[in-house]
Amino acid sequence: MSGHDRLYGRDRELRVAEGLLGRARGGHGGALTVVADAGMGKTALLDAAERTAAEGFRVLTAIGVPAEADVPYAGLHRLLRPLSDLAGELPPAFRAALAPLSGGDAPAPFVLYSAVCELLSLAARSGPVLCRVDDAQWLDRVTLDALAFAARRVGDEPLAIVFAARTQAPLTGIPHLRLPPLDDEASLRILQDAAGDALGTELAEEVVDLASGCALAVRELAGGLTAAQLSGGAPPPRALPPGSVLRTLFRHRHLRLPPGAQRLVLMVAADEWLGAATVARAARTAGIGAREIEAARESGLLRLADHAVAGDDAVVVRDRLVRSSLWAEASRAERRAAHALLAQVLVQDWQRPSLIWHRAALSGEADDRIADELAEAASRSRRAGRYGDSWQAWQRAAALTSERGARADRLLAAATDAWAGGRARRARAVLRQVRPLDRDGTRAGRAELLRGEIEAGAGSPATAVPMLRDAAERLAGTDGALALTALMWAAEAADAAGDHTAYAEIAERAAHLPGVPATPRADLMRAHLAGMAATFRGRYAEAAPLLGRAVRLGEALAGGAMGESGEPGESGGHSDDSAAQAWAALAALALGDGRARALAAGAVASARLRGDAPAESYALAIAARCETLLGHPPVPVAACHEGLRLARATGQHGHAAEQLAALALVAGFNGDRDAAHRHLEALSGGADRRGLAGADRRGLIRAAAFGAWAPACLDLAADRPGDAAARLRLPGGAGLAHPLARLLAAPHLVEALAYTGHRQRAVRAAEDFTRWADATRTPGRLALARRCAALLAERDDEAAAHYTEALRLHESADAVFELARTELLFGARLRRGRRPRAAREHLRTALRIFERYGAVPWTGQARAELRAAGDAGPAPDPEAAAPRTAAGPGEPPALTGLTAQQAHIARMVAEGATNREIAARLLLSPRTIDHHLRNVFTRLGIRSRVELARMIR
Repeated sequence: MSGHDRLYGRDRELRVAEGLLGRARGGHGGALTVVADAGMGKTALLDAAERTAAEGFRVLTAIGVPAEADVPYAGLHRLLRPLSDLAGELPPAFRAALAPLSGGDAPAPFVLYSAVCELLSLAARSGPVLCRVDDAQWLDRVTLDALAFAARRVGDEPLAIVFAARTQAPLTGIPHLRLPPLDDEASLRILQDAAGDALGTELAEEVVDLASGCALAVRELAGGLTAAQLSGGAPPPRALPPGSVLRTLFRHRHLRLPPGAQRLVLMVAADEWLGAATVARAARTAGIGAREIEAARESGLLRLADHAVAGDDAVVVRDRLVRSSLWAEASRAERRAAHALLAQVLVQDWQRPSLIWHRAALSGEADDRIADELAEAASRSRRAGRYGDSWQAWQRAAALTSERGARADRLLAAATDAWAGGRARRARAVLRQVRPLDRDGTRAGRAELLRGEIEAGAGSPATAVPMLRDAAERLAGTDGALALTALMWAAEAADAAGDHTAYAEIAERAAHLPGVPATPRADLMRAHLAGMAATFRGRYAEAAPLLGRAVRLGEALAGGAMGESGEPGESGGHSDDSAAQAWAALAALALGDGRARALAAGAVASARLRGDAPAESYALAIAARCETLLGHPPVPVAACHEGLRLARATGQHGHAAEQLAALALVAGFNGDRDAAHRHLEALSGGADRRGLAGADRRGLIRAAAFGAWAPACLDLAADRPGDAAARLRLPGGAGLAHPLARLLAAPHLVEALAYTGHRQRAVRAAEDFTRWADATRTPGRLALARRCAALLAERDDEAAAHYTEALRLHESADAVFELARTELLFGARLRRGRRPRAAREHLRTALRIFERYGAVPWTGQARAELRAAGDAGPAPDPEAAAPRTAAGPGEPPALTGLTAQQAHIARMVAEGATNREIAARLLLSPRTIDHHLRNVFTRLGIRSRVELARMIR
């Protein structure tokens, strides 16, 4: 198969098409419209589906042609000609209805449509039939209506009708499948097929970025690359090659518009985005009428997008590919006219940077004075957290700056702010412009640091590690603090990738890095790195004081991030404080210290205050891990979903993997098999098409390891300890291939091994965990160590002593769910020791907690043990036992019927917490809390917080 015939990045869509053909083969036909613009791969998808799933089908084909769009019956003539031998078997009325295909008179529409249905049905009697209709937007109207009529009536036939069209409009009532832009991985594979291995990494990234997920654009850009571009002697392309199919198509669409609409589209192309109010003001200024505005909107060249600063909808050109094509085709006079019009209508204070830029563009010359003014505007936007404005102002300032060093600094600032605003692709593109300006100095180190952070967040930590280590070495001689930060991020990437040899090397380098100022932040990083490296090596007594120091320093930094007035303190409330709090939270998590949750929440709040999307996404990923391993449902689920949405929206696929692993683990703890499998499928790449390939395949070993823990938890909840032990002992990447995950899962392994008679293996696992617990001295870890000791105790009185102490420690750690698990194990041991009365007390406590959290399998285990102990108890309540419901023993009756999340919020409202306070505690946005609260009021039939408080109390 040639490279051009291969289909990349369309697995989900291909499964949909193959499913349609599979059902048709079995006699249950159907129809589908594949919708996408030119070059997105509609035909390639249908070709692939036909190759893989249409064996044995009779294939009928029609292709819409612009020249025949006004010729009635042209499409039917092409599609049905192969069936001419069957037409004689039709009833006379239907034969007459098809007469126009050979020059006869036109019949009534209904009779024609019915005749087409009957003919296709007749063809399907001898075997399944596939009707393929490409470029359906150019079919004549008679054909389109007839085929759409037939497509809505093929459910009981071995017949599939598939349309490929640029719009769904003419094919109403037929299921449609919209093709989204290809992800970068698929685009790179298409590029490699088209250009071979001759492209360097930076040129390939630039081509993929410009192509905007369009397969044909990738091929056209690859075909237009010059020898100088391939060798690095010329800059990468900034637009499609002249005369290319897509560039010509976009130009023709533009030229077919009325003159006013043409001017409006080009004006929008001249800027990154324009508020709807600005576009309306420009239309009035230029005398562009309502019909021309509507024509521009319907052209497909523009789209609407939200913009927080404008406070209304923003009007933008559809994507970079269209924008660059239109701008490349525009004449100098057309460009100047667009800049001039914008210079007239950008009147708001916050639009001043754009106004300055368009005035400068009219002069066409570099101007350092204007560049300085733009840089000052960029600084103001950055301080206000408006990164969507600041990165663009920095980039424009750089374009007008004559001195190379200053230009590089401004490009670095642009890349930094683009990254902070969640625009990773833009940040990469700007960074590519920095390298030629400073390949060896401090700027190169800062650029490599940012590039490494982007790669780590994007889900390629193994790629990020050498980048970040290189950045640290470049910066070591001039900026020791930044060099240490680079090493910290390198270690975090190494941990995510499961490379703990590299982690130890990085920690050693950080300990001896020269020129680092003695600051609390630097001390925190060094203590964290040394403590975690010792933990990974099993040196727990050495690790504990170091990690404890990191926690204390993190708390001190968190306290100094804000002054007494709530304004930024000496540290500036900078996102670095967010990172420091997150690192301190990780240190606390390793210790099992409950302060991890507060530190992680502080990191989220700090990043959110600054509007730094990657920092917030990272902090939410840390918070999810802390809440999952130290918190209580439904808080982890809420935090994980909030973080997953942000990570996906900003392309932080590494963080998304962490969130999915946490969600799977929470579901595993609760025994929720459906939810756990759903999240694990997304983690492995089977259900997530947002660029997140399988976590293990992308080197996201930490996320994969925590995800691999979840099925073992499900096995324990289902009372299958043998399966759980087998999973937890799997070697390498098939099991828990991360030391911290193995350590945290050790109590489960001990339990599974103890219940399957592998006592010696259980003892070895318990010894390592107990050494860790004894070193950390935190109640939660000590409680689990005591539970392990109880499971391994040979005498009942010894076991009882260990269980009793474990329960006391669980209460001290406020670890309610683990307390219930220990109560269940204790009760089971007492029952087997012929002490049913004592057993029932513990088993009832376990049952109440499991019911409260909707942990159905655990509830079942507790009930079974209670029955065996002579207490049948009340009949199971399906509503109380269902996952994710709130009501259970001890809960107010008013909460019955609410989800667990709604009930949790309702309780906090009843306690007097504000929406903002609840949002901070649950790591959600106040808007999300408001949404949940409105649903609570609706379900309970109330209108105020006062009524809610009265109900619950």
